[in-house]
Amino acid sequence: MRWAVLYARSRQVPAAVTAVVVSTVAVWLLSGDDWTLPQALLALAAAVAVAAIGLSGQDPGLDRTAALPWPVRRFAHLALIGVLAGALVLGVQELGLSTVDTGVILRDAAGLTGLAGLAATTAGGQFGWTLPLLWCAISPFVPQDGSATSHIAAWLLQPRETPAATWTAVTLAVMGAAAYTAWGGRR
Repeated sequence: MRWAVLYARSRQVPAAVTAVVVSTVAVWLLSGDDWTLPQALLALAAAVAVAAIGLSGQDPGLDRTAALPWPVRRFAHLALIGVLAGALVLGVQELGLSTVDTGVILRDAAGLTGLAGLAATTAGGQFGWTLPLLWCAISPFVPQDGSATSHIAAWLLQPRETPAATWTAVTLAVMGAAAYTAWGGRR
């Protein structure tokens, strides 16, 4: 159990959890009674982004000396980010008058977490926030012409019944989790 505490501290998990809670509650409070998909998406993307900063350690040499295999820790860390962000957004939205579909929030949490894993693997853990926030920033500006391309590009804002959005999120989640679990954050 001591290794878990050391791992959490080396990855700034206590600070990340605090930032996730503060950012999610702040977005919810600023949205007032008008909790819609864009507000939920912003809260979710902010939560994943602030937690993804700790996806790489301070010392690569120290990381290689661990007694327990790193892939298990990496996968657990990435999965915990998605679960925490999704659960917090789902919990906070229940305090208001309107809610966003649970399936959409879970789908978006999985896809954004996969994007964070891909960003950490390719650019380093300190840049794990880049892809989730970038895709979140671009999605509202994608023309909604009903094409598969627009459904894929704006998967974050699509209804739950949109197969292209679901498959995009699943693909990103699997690719991000596989990449980050296998290779970890770029040094």
